[in-house]
Amino acid sequence: MPTILMIRGYRFFFYMNEHEPIHIHVAKAGCEARFDLVPEIDMTHCRGFRKNDIRDIINILEDRYDDLINAWSETFGK
Repeated sequence: MPTILMIRGYRFFFYMNEHEPIHIHVAKAGCEARFDLVPEIDMTHCRGFRKNDIRDIINILEDRYDDLINAWSETFGK
């Protein structure tokens, strides 16, 4: 599970057996969520995060979008 980014206690990561669509997992303090990045940022799973956490995560995803897409391409060769 390569960690792509650590910000404000959130760990943004991929599992090594990932599949499309391009997406990222986010974990913090026992909570976890998954966000599709393409065609747009969309939360597809959430366990434990509150609404304000989700807003914070989405802001980070928007700010680091290109870095995350590049990390997916480098990790999975797509």
